[in-house]
Amino acid sequence: MSAGEQRDGVELTNLDQPLSEDAAATKRDLVDYLDAVADRILPGIADRPLTVLRVLRGRAPFMQKNVPEYTPDWVRTVPMWAESSHREVRYALCDDRRTLLWLANQRAIEYHPTLGLAADIYRPTHLILDLDPPPGSDFAAVVAVAHLVRQVLADCGLAGAVKTSGAKGVHVFVPVDDSAPVDDVAAATRALAARAEALDPDRATTAFIVEDRKSKVFVDSTRAGGATVVAAYSPRFRAGTPVSFPLDWSDLDRITPADFTVRTALDALGGRDPWAAAMPAPQRLPAELIEHGRTIPVARVAAMHEGKRRARAKRAAG
Repeated sequence: MSAGEQRDGVELTNLDQPLSEDAAATKRDLVDYLDAVADRILPGIADRPLTVLRVLRGRAPFMQKNVPEYTPDWVRTVPMWAESSHREVRYALCDDRRTLLWLANQRAIEYHPTLGLAADIYRPTHLILDLDPPPGSDFAAVVAVAHLVRQVLADCGLAGAVKTSGAKGVHVFVPVDDSAPVDDVAAATRALAARAEALDPDRATTAFIVEDRKSKVFVDSTRAGGATVVAAYSPRFRAGTPVSFPLDWSDLDRITPADFTVRTALDALGGRDPWAAAMPAPQRLPAELIEHGRTIPVARVAAMHEGKRRARAKRAAG
């Protein structure tokens, strides 16, 4: 067993083991990074049912929702019924440094909280737009569409904060007040995505079916309801172990997502908490934006019907 130690009552083990062949980071790098950003990452994940991506030696990476039986009793959990598996799932609530360190020692690399708090995960605190580039495109394509989203928000009297996804895209977070139920927040998200697409349909698309996106950036409006999204400051299981890094809008044109990893992000932060600094206060969604969104079909449902229509047409042609 390689070097270990204890922090905040948590036994840390096998710290010198690499996270993966191309991670360019060890388990110690992961633990040290999360410990250093604990006061910045915790506000975004505390009191939210948490899904983590764990990467154990000799096993394929897996998303963990249900905490293992050996979870310490001081780790807060919340039981929730999972309709898909017809069972109760105990989600971790990562509310403090000790729990974060325990999860890191479990080789939990990615942290995906729900958009709503544990008391009601279907009451989102933020509206999310996820900008996903087409294969082979550079980051500049995503940046151009991010600026379209910002323009649409401003046209509606709204403001948002932006961060890299930690992969190849960006996330735009718009904090919302509790005046709009989840269906209205989802409708407003669809409307914002459609308006961004309308500003420059050669760059942006809301097409849910991948083959229909061509070489455009996908403006994903489906992060609603009980959905999750990777937290600001969370590492990602990618080559080099990048992190989801908060940015000023003016910095988007000067960076690439690979600039921020568990080894480099702390220097880039320089003691700041840019996510907290950039996040606007909760905002009321305009009624006309919600009404516009209600006229737009839910992307997943529309894609399902379109897929069935295409399958019928193919069978008829064949």
